[in-house]
Amino acid sequence: MALADATRRQLVHMLAEGEKTISELSDPFQMSMAAVSKHVKVLERAGLVKRRVEGRTHYVKLAPEQLTGALDWISVYRYFWQQRMDGLDQVLSKKK
Repeated sequence: MALADATRRQLVHMLAEGEKTISELSDPFQMSMAAVSKHVKVLERAGLVKRRVEGRTHYVKLAPEQLTGALDWISVYRYFWQQRMDGLDQVLSKKK
């Protein structure tokens, strides 16, 4: 999954502020622009970001329509795990 990687989640977080170049995306990380570009390609294949090229500069932005689907999926599992954690909390409270 594209969002399973912490670096890619951070890239998505950065892109929430708006369109950025690969260079701008690579600045906070201790990795090359080529490495960041590979992460962006994974996000592109998942449909989470879009890339446009002007000359030698690659611009990346979020694809919000796809993020809505990811959010829906996450919310289902959030509810599932919240129920499990609440149940565990009740069991542990009874054992005290």
